[in-house]
Amino acid sequence: MPLSLLLDDYASRCPDDEAAQQFANFLRDTPAAFERSNREGHFTGSSWLVSADGERVLLMHHRKLGRWLQPGGHADGDPDLARVALREAEEETGLVDLVVEPAIFDIDRHWIPERGQEPGHWHYDVRYVVRARGSEAFVLNEESLALAWRDIRGMVEDETLDVSLRRMARLWLAGAPD
Repeated sequence: MPLSLLLDDYASRCPDDEAAQQFANFLRDTPAAFERSNREGHFTGSSWLVSADGERVLLMHHRKLGRWLQPGGHADGDPDLARVALREAEEETGLVDLVVEPAIFDIDRHWIPERGQEPGHWHYDVRYVVRARGSEAFVLNEESLALAWRDIRGMVEDETLDVSLRRMARLWLAGAPD
């Protein structure tokens, strides 16, 4: 399903999320919105990677940013952000037998600061639920300092975590997605 329709669906399910219109406008108005060469900003896809029992989520301690985050990355021209989220989850965790749910779970626009020759820019991150169906034995790769399964209930009040991780934990516990 095209991202424009997925964003419409997300907006109808999450009418209080003002970012939904901002994402739709960016998609409509921005050539090369899926390319990291677009210096204003670009779409990324990431995963809320949950255990088979739905009680835990796999987080990575991001090497470049030094923070615990969900697996994800650049679209690199692929407009199917669910596929991007699944690919990044597999690459960054080494897990196999993962299943991505087609509906958008969460969206987050965040600033990426200038680093070296790369200017600061916006990431329009579209997040999908990805479920682990097989082994939960992960493999560390070069993008992370560590990986860890975290209890979702405990994440809600953990102020050491990124605000968007706590928001996704609340969404998950409230029953989202439908």
